Amino acid sequence: MTQRVDLATVMDRLAIDEVVSGYAVAVDDGDWAAYRALFTTAGRVDYTSAGGIEGPVAEVADWLAETMRLFPVRQHLIVNRLIRLEDLGGSPGDSAEVQADFLNPMRLEGAGAESGTVTAPNFVAAGRYAFALARTGEGWRLTRVTVHEKWRHLAV
Repeated sequence: MTQRVDLATVMDRLAIDEVVSGYAVAVDDGDWAAYRALFTTAGRVDYTSAGGIEGPVAEVADWLAETMRLFPVRQHLIVNRLIRLEDLGGSPGDSAEVQADFLNPMRLEGAGAESGTVTAPNFVAAGRYAFALARTGEGWRLTRVTVHEKWRHLAV
């Protein structure tokens, strides 16, 4: 590889990492416009392994906006990111896949938060994401997100 290709690959990896981090922040902050903006127009999301829905990003974002009201406190952690860029004979292509683990502690609405203070989470889910991305004119965008929930815990 040349230095130019190496630099392009590093820049792609950083941009992809920013999209994945942006995904977590958008979900945690309930910023559904930012969530939608992370996807291509044909983007799809699959939350079925976590008891959710699968479908086009706009439909899933609307579902999330309603569902996440149950969890006013959430902190989405996405770790162990494995980024695989399409390889075009030594040069990066226009698609990528990311495998990443998640830990998602949340607080159920009304569960001790009546005092107005932030309280510890009482619901935790964890598993692995599969992100698919494409390079677009606006930069890297998600084409598909699939959640593979491995476990969850509800403290009562």
